[in-house]
Amino acid sequence: MFPMTANRNSWTNWSGSVTAAPELIRHPKTIDEVVAIVRHESLKKGKYLRVVGSAHSFTAVAASDQVLVSLDELQGVVSVNADEQTAVVWAGTKLKRLGELLHEEGLAQENLGDIDVQSIAGAISTGTHGSGLRLGSIATQVIGITVVNGLGEVMEYTLQSHPAVFRALQVSLGTLGIIVQVKLRLRSSYVLSYESKRMALTDCLTQLPNLVEDNRHFEFFWFPYAETCQVKLMNETDAPIPTNKWIEYVNEKLIENTLFGLLSGLCKMIPTASAAISRLSASSVPVATKANYSHRIFATERTVRFYEMEYSLPKEAMTSVIREMREAMERERFHVHFPIECRYVAADEIWLSPAYGRDSAYIAVHMYKGMPYKRYFEVMEQIFLRYEGRPHWGKMHTLKAANLIKRYPMWQEFAEIRKQMDPHDLFMSPYLRELFTTQN
Repeated sequence: MFPMTANRNSWTNWSGSVTAAPELIRHPKTIDEVVAIVRHESLKKGKYLRVVGSAHSFTAVAASDQVLVSLDELQGVVSVNADEQTAVVWAGTKLKRLGELLHEEGLAQENLGDIDVQSIAGAISTGTHGSGLRLGSIATQVIGITVVNGLGEVMEYTLQSHPAVFRALQVSLGTLGIIVQVKLRLRSSYVLSYESKRMALTDCLTQLPNLVEDNRHFEFFWFPYAETCQVKLMNETDAPIPTNKWIEYVNEKLIENTLFGLLSGLCKMIPTASAAISRLSASSVPVATKANYSHRIFATERTVRFYEMEYSLPKEAMTSVIREMREAMERERFHVHFPIECRYVAADEIWLSPAYGRDSAYIAVHMYKGMPYKRYFEVMEQIFLRYEGRPHWGKMHTLKAANLIKRYPMWQEFAEIRKQMDPHDLFMSPYLRELFTTQN
């Protein structure tokens, strides 16, 4: 449930970067209740409505000062087709729970990101992704969507039945309606091996083509002002699952969370220590291997809170962008110790996907919660934009409609579908109006 104040409901996202005071919060338990909320709490009263999953977006995409709807009561698997390897799931189902439920059926999602606390609807609606150049974002696994539109109608869409609406719905920021059920294309459960190792950043950049092509999943983290980066590799394996829980506890709980949290607190108190702390963190990157079922290996626990900006760029731009980022850091001497996360994602045909039409490099910058981030993010964003960058919808950015329309070839087509699905703009908050409304 959401925290309450004396007179009004209060809401904040995970990072604390966004707060809101909704007049009304609803937790529907059925599709009929979702319909009633749209028709009676929003449409009839002229209130705009936003849907929240796990509040893990860093932007105000889910925030509402009028009606806020949580789908936490709409979780679980509706049905499974083992022969087709598909499943229909409730939109509010958290990814961690979904992984276990599907595993019980001998099934798994083909790819996930490194955080599994989001709801499935929230993850697809913001274009959440994992790593792997031959694998798309989570939204590419969706083959059917059931949604309550802005007229309170329950509609079902697939690529075959309504190709235009479906492509718009796959990544929609919740502007076309309330997604209540999702049909997923799945595969048989599988085991992934995981390897974390240290590598000089220059060597990593030189070997990028091989690292990308030779591994199912490849990503790297480079630390500001340090020469060492962390390389993470994951591949399918038939090897038995080891039981080295103590080593995992030391690496993931103590080093990556507890110790890093203490060092982050030090940087907040003494910002000039950030460069030294970054180099120390780079030298302490865990060198480890493990294996487990895919849904248990993708995710990494995050207890240290931060702000984040992430951009999708053409795949070929990765090395050039990183070099410009390093030059900017040396010039500006930002007080930052969080590593920069670098991944690859396959091209797709989803209209508002940052990977639309191109194999993509994704680069994410972070700043510890409570430390100044605006100048750092501003300089990095300008670099991303010079390379045709598109922002991750759940991460911080400064773009508005006039700029976004130039970066998404199907922007106008999406706008037309949005007006059909939500003619009264029920799902348009002030923040979303800035994203979707151009000045005449």
